[in-house]
Amino acid sequence: MVEFLLSLSNDIALIRDKDDFLRVLRERLREVIHFNDIVINIFGDDGKSLVPYLYYSEGRRKNHPAFQRSGHSKLGGDHIFEAVMAAEQPLVFNVRKLLQSKSHPPYIPLFRETGIVEFSGIRLRTATQEIGCLFLFSEQTHTFPEPVLLLIKGIAHQLSIVLANILNNDRIATQLKEIEGYRQQLEHQPVQKENTFADLVGNSREMRQVFHLISQVAPADSTVLILGETGTGKELVTKAIHNHSPRRDKSLVKVNCAALPANLIESELFGHEKGAFTGATERRIGKFEMAHNGTLFLDEVGELPLELQVKLLRVLQEKEIERIGGKSPIRIDVRIIAATNRDLKKEVEAGRFRKDLYYRLDVFPIVLPPLRERKEEIPELADYFIQRYAQKAGKSNMRLADEVKKEMMAWHWPGNVRELEHLIERSVLMTRGSVIEQSFIRKSH
Repeated sequence: MVEFLLSLSNDIALIRDKDDFLRVLRERLREVIHFNDIVINIFGDDGKSLVPYLYYSEGRRKNHPAFQRSGHSKLGGDHIFEAVMAAEQPLVFNVRKLLQSKSHPPYIPLFRETGIVEFSGIRLRTATQEIGCLFLFSEQTHTFPEPVLLLIKGIAHQLSIVLANILNNDRIATQLKEIEGYRQQLEHQPVQKENTFADLVGNSREMRQVFHLISQVAPADSTVLILGETGTGKELVTKAIHNHSPRRDKSLVKVNCAALPANLIESELFGHEKGAFTGATERRIGKFEMAHNGTLFLDEVGELPLELQVKLLRVLQEKEIERIGGKSPIRIDVRIIAATNRDLKKEVEAGRFRKDLYYRLDVFPIVLPPLRERKEEIPELADYFIQRYAQKAGKSNMRLADEVKKEMMAWHWPGNVRELEHLIERSVLMTRGSVIEQSFIRKSH
């Protein structure tokens, strides 16, 4: 038995995907356990429901849809799944004895009808993750004596680790496909060449200073750091800088550093070679290469993990990147515009942001004022958004009632200009006449 466990452990260590996983279970376990079917259930997205992940049968249940659907369950409503998930040892269930109980799950008669006599279940989990459970089904009695249960328990932890890796790789592969789809959409978008200063509305002293700074830095190639609360227009400022720069005919590529899982940001920024990791089925170009000769907008740069901050700093210093799994550096010519709603000085003091990267990014800072500090611009901004959304809705000559305008002037605008824009869009859609007489401000902030 010891030799078998060592041999089985070697096979488990070589598992790379779902097919390998099933093959090892089906071929190697059958050397010592005379089971007929295998079912693995994993937790769904809600963390409570167990859903079938892997199913195999060579008997009359092979293509039985009702049998496969029976794997769906929810903790709190199925005492068999609950017992397995609560136990530290593998459990054995006799179908005939279960049928004698009035509270047996509805799939137990189905087991009897299709020839299952008994089955064993064991919980699958790692030190940090609850994964689900493994069931082995048999058409014979006494399939799971004590030595077999000890064997099942002995390999359950290894199987759990391997399955956790497979599931994580599957998620990464799915996310990579989504990112690749986004990249393809981005490549087919026409380069914006319009004067986006027109989208930056405002005549306050603070906004005039912003316009002045944009006009000063746009023709240069300096790195820009845009600071401001969420909704103040950091992306609009980025577009204005790019579209008034010598790089205006090249790509403006955006990366939202807060929207990507930490394990995908490096691939997103720098790309990867085919085979660099599980799920990397082809070479992928990163955002730095896509922005070559153009501008790269690092939105929410304050959210970058520290280990990625080190690599970003090296790119800014060396002007070259290396794809994951790559063997040689790639020279890049990219202008960097970064933005954040965080106070990076405090992040540096707290040890969450590298001081050297901060100074690399803070070459030319532009601070965007919150809307509550330039309320005199609210009527102008409101009129601008009314015209935009009224035209889209096929309406004309719309305006704000005086009372609504007063209420807007009194509101503190935690969401800044973006909140005002969404409010106007909602108001235009919900107003039948030409005068917006009701405020739709959502005062739940």
